[in-house]
Parts: sequence; C-alpha cells; structure tokens
Amino acid sequence: QVQLVESGGGSVQTGGSLRLSCVASGYPYASYCIGWFRQAPGKEREGVAIIDANDYTHYAESVKGRFTISQDSAKRTLYLQMDILKPEDTAMYYCAADWAEVCGDYFPIETLETWGQGTLVTVCS
Repeated sequence: QVQLVESGGGSVQTGGSLRLSCVASGYPYASYCIGWFRQAPGKEREGVAIIDANDYTHYAESVKGRFTISQDSAKRTLYLQMDILKPEDTAMYYCAADWAEVCGDYFPIETLETWGQGTLVTVCS
C-alpha cells in the first residue's frame, strides 16, 4: 500500500520559516512526480511545488524565491523549506504524488494518485 505521511506544520510569525517533510512508503515506481499542495479555508486546492525523480522542479509564482522543494531519495523523504512566510501562506499542506510519471510546468492535481493526510501551517501577522 502506497502511503505519504506529512509532518512539520505549525504556527509561525510573518517572516518566519518552517520545513515540511513527507515520508513515502510502499511505492514500486522508479519514476514519479511528487509535491506539495495546499488548501486555505474557503479556497480551492492549489499546487505549491513539485519535483520528479530527475530533480526537475516547478513552483507556483506566489512562492518562488521563498519556498524550496527537495528530496532525499535514500530516505524516501520529500521536503518543503518555507521561508519569508506570509499570512496568505496559511493553509493545510498536502503531499501528493503521480506515480510512474515525470513533472512538467503545471500541477497535475486532477491525476494525482496518492495524497497524505495534510499538515496545518498557520502564519500569524
């Protein structure tokens, strides 16, 4: 059974930093597109950043220069370093993956096959 488990959310002041982690287990694929997505109250789920097995990355315009996605393949762990956080970054953050795929310059929300349970990030002004 393929699973994604996030951790690292919390509350932080504007301008602060957090690092989210997502541990993947049970997947047999050498190729994947995996990343972070978020949903704020009353808003639609949106893509934040994605990365594939070739380390190709794609970011939402709203987080470019502030967030960095990375992975440790040996540990099967995905990270999202979030710096210069803003109140508008407040949301539930989800790790999600599209297996046996590569990433492109878009967020494949409609085809993502596995989702984590989410971790809450709150940025206080």
